[in-house]
Amino acid sequence: MISVLLAMPGGLLRGALRFVLSAEPDIDVIAECDQAEPAFRAVRSTRPDITVFDLSLLAGGQGIDARRAARTAHAEMPEVRALVLVDPRRPGFGSQLAGLPPTIGFLAHSASPERVVDAVRRLARGETVVDGDLLVAALNPKMPLSGKELRVLEVAAQGLPVKDIARKLSISPGTVRNHLSRVIAKTGARNRIEAIHLAKEAGWI
Repeated sequence: MISVLLAMPGGLLRGALRFVLSAEPDIDVIAECDQAEPAFRAVRSTRPDITVFDLSLLAGGQGIDARRAARTAHAEMPEVRALVLVDPRRPGFGSQLAGLPPTIGFLAHSASPERVVDAVRRLARGETVVDGDLLVAALNPKMPLSGKELRVLEVAAQGLPVKDIARKLSISPGTVRNHLSRVIAKTGARNRIEAIHLAKEAGWI
């Protein structure tokens, strides 16, 4: 029996993963956490075979950084294998894949339930897991922002509030908010600060 701990924000994804994994006769979901530190404590106390992490928990909200995620997971759980779920829309991931420990696997959020189950089993067998979709996204980088969205983000990166951004660009505050909302959605960021961080890492601003 493969014991699994889920470490990711609560919601549809975690619930769906729990349902899918628990339905397998050889997999047992033994615990769930929605923050990194409680997850590490749970790993040390329950000793699961595989821990499924959302990258945002490991990266501490500072943008996508696979190497830091792998170092954090390996330092906190040196004997535990981890499957890290990644949003392939986020920039800067592909160049960080080389040289990561084989105990850390990566899979796109959009992966099918069958692929998640397969990845858990492969990690449990000691195999390397890197999602092909992530490699394709890394090899085909594309700046998803429009010129207007990019300009709004550049000004937002100066730390200005919405009203000042609107005044500087001669547009309405509502338009600024709309542009920022689209930027956040397109980059897969959780908020404006993270979108700025991701755009800087990708060299867009």
